Amino acid sequence: MKKILLAAFLSCFTFVTFAQDYQFKTTVDLEATPVISQGRTGTCWSFSASSFLESEIIRLTGKQIDISEMYNVRNTYPKKAWNYVMRQGKAQFSEGGLAHDVMNAVKSNGLVPNSAYSGLQILQETHNHVEMIAVLKAMLNAYIKNPGKKLSLNWKRAIESVLDIYLGERPASFLYDGKTYTPQSFLEMTKINPDDYVTITSFTHQPYYKSFILNIPDNFSNGSFYNVTLDELVAVTKNALKTGYTVELDCDVSEATFSAKYGIATIPETPVADRKSFTGEVRKEKSISERYRQQEFENFTTTDDHLMHITGLATDQNGNEYFRVKNSWGSNTKRVPNDGHVNMSESFFRLKTISVMVHKDALPKALRSKLGL
Repeated sequence: MKKILLAAFLSCFTFVTFAQDYQFKTTVDLEATPVISQGRTGTCWSFSASSFLESEIIRLTGKQIDISEMYNVRNTYPKKAWNYVMRQGKAQFSEGGLAHDVMNAVKSNGLVPNSAYSGLQILQETHNHVEMIAVLKAMLNAYIKNPGKKLSLNWKRAIESVLDIYLGERPASFLYDGKTYTPQSFLEMTKINPDDYVTITSFTHQPYYKSFILNIPDNFSNGSFYNVTLDELVAVTKNALKTGYTVELDCDVSEATFSAKYGIATIPETPVADRKSFTGEVRKEKSISERYRQQEFENFTTTDDHLMHITGLATDQNGNEYFRVKNSWGSNTKRVPNDGHVNMSESFFRLKTISVMVHKDALPKALRSKLGL
């Protein structure tokens, strides 16, 4: 009887231990602007990179500025359209993009605050690009078919006009805090230099400490990535955060254990069937090797489907460290606890990160030397 009672007690104890909720303590909390929603758009790349730039502006100037995500989107679409048409449809034209597309747009077209260019039309409160992208793609496909047998150069003007109709005409100048700026003079005021930012990744199919073009669908602009070991990718990110630099993150959030609902992202040792069956409890996590990471990338289990902004670090009740990640799905605490943030475990980061973008000064000196920066 005693053995039965003891077994029952141990069984209950095991269940309680297994089903305990996460308890997080933030250890690094860098300044960032409030969480906002990207709405019904696939522009997480601009929302996350713009949030990243907002934190950089705070670091560089002490000023908190709500910069326009849609200005960067507006300046990127013509480049996407050109790439799609010139490749005669043998390329991707979608709402997706990467962080370096924002940097390219900033370098070419400057920055503006959201008050000068919201990308919203009269009476529109949230972003919705479903119709716009359908119209644009239909137009581009018609141009690719080339019904006149000689493509008119008017197609570029037509695309620009559609973008102006849906997102608004770009301002040549605007008033901000009582001063008139152009997009370029506003960029100068923020002290952002797009050339100061580098993208770091880790894959075994390319040599380490060299840059290469990562062949993923959203890399329409053929951006280059510096390749480092997986341990170095983790170390770079933690070093940046601990020395005052936030980090831009491109990753895969398709796992059932990436949960905005519970504000966590983990890779349990025992797989979870689906999101509905995931209850957010503490589970032992899988150890992630470079070989396993590469395998999951090459079999398309890991893809680049979402970009976010890492603003700090946290630890759980067992002392494990997590990345504190700012999402762009809004901060409705009834639907998304944790105020729109997700605590991402190191295992999830090691497996699901495609790349990070950081200021080059955030890199350890030894690594900068290896990369020739």
